[in-house]
Amino acid sequence: MPNYFYTAKGFDGQTITGNQPAKDMNQLSQNLKNEGLILIRAYSEEKNKRSKFKISLPSFGISAIKKVMLVRNLWVMIGAGLSIVKSLDILSMQFKNKKLKNALIGIREKINKGNNFSDSLAEYPDIFSELFLNMVKIGEESGTLENVFEVLCLQMEREHELKSKIRNAMIYPSIILLTMFGIGALIVVVVLPRLREFFEGMNVELPIYTTILLDFGTFAQNNWYYLILVPIFLVIFILLALRTKTGRWAKDTLLLKVPIISSLVKKSNSALFIRSLSSLITSGVPLTRSLEIISKTVDNFYFKKAIFESIEKIKKGEKLSSALKAHQVLFPFGTIEMMEVGEETGKTSTILKKLAEFYEQEVISAAENLSVAIEPVLILALGLAVGFFAVSIIGPMYSAMQSIV
Repeated sequence: MPNYFYTAKGFDGQTITGNQPAKDMNQLSQNLKNEGLILIRAYSEEKNKRSKFKISLPSFGISAIKKVMLVRNLWVMIGAGLSIVKSLDILSMQFKNKKLKNALIGIREKINKGNNFSDSLAEYPDIFSELFLNMVKIGEESGTLENVFEVLCLQMEREHELKSKIRNAMIYPSIILLTMFGIGALIVVVVLPRLREFFEGMNVELPIYTTILLDFGTFAQNNWYYLILVPIFLVIFILLALRTKTGRWAKDTLLLKVPIISSLVKKSNSALFIRSLSSLITSGVPLTRSLEIISKTVDNFYFKKAIFESIEKIKKGEKLSSALKAHQVLFPFGTIEMMEVGEETGKTSTILKKLAEFYEQEVISAAENLSVAIEPVLILALGLAVGFFAVSIIGPMYSAMQSIV
């Protein structure tokens, strides 16, 4: 008879773990029921021993949509009157992602040992952001956890929607670029070397640009692996450079200088900043603490700098709108003025929420417009490439045909 390790819950809500021999899971469940316990999960000792020899696949990150689902479910369950422990119990059985599942079980066990919900969440910083933790902490202390989860749910849904729209808008231009590079590589490696053989056989004098193009084709055919390795190393180098402070500064400076992209960067960072600030203030987080939290979520170097400088000014007694005026160029027109109106009327969080919704729609429209604007640029680039190839190859071929005639 196998020995089962089990986790069960009593009718008083207490979680109990232990081991007990049983013929199968059904018998174990019945035995525990007779003792006034409800079986939650169990595994046999034999299975546990076998699992030690299994190769554990790496657990990848948790997608944004799964986090949104988690927060939405917590909001609904707590609003329905379920306890945190019971809600986590249900959700740990619902989610299939191993990393999230283990985190929920760990959080539940910590709460059962007497820890606060927010402190238990803090043990998993790779899953729950500082913004998330601070809002939960405020909700826990003020007894407004249901409202906090409602605000968090809206916050995360809007962020996910915004990023998805931007990503989707860039898919088509990316496909065109990849296709162009693929066709170009095929022409360089396969077509050009054969054309070189043709021209050498015809003994035709070639223009310098045709010679360069054919030499490049011969080099690419003999060293084709460079066409794969060079782009890979270039991408790796750029990614590593962007992790440095200088690299991030250079990237953010460049993005704010490019005409079309600059507007998108300003609006997207403003939308994230305003939405996060609105959520934190609505949840009761103090303004300076809210700005400190947001400074870690905003990616742009100049927005971070503006927030840090504003924190110091606010600590000295200035209002948020006044503190941000020195960095007005970073924000879309009218943002600072709307904040000032919110401060004067005492409706800062409401106005920030409306501003966030407005700029999120603006970002979506800007991303779609950027995608439309990129298309003619790509078509023009493709046309120039085809034109250069035609002039470099068709001209000498025409000369060769004339020499035959």
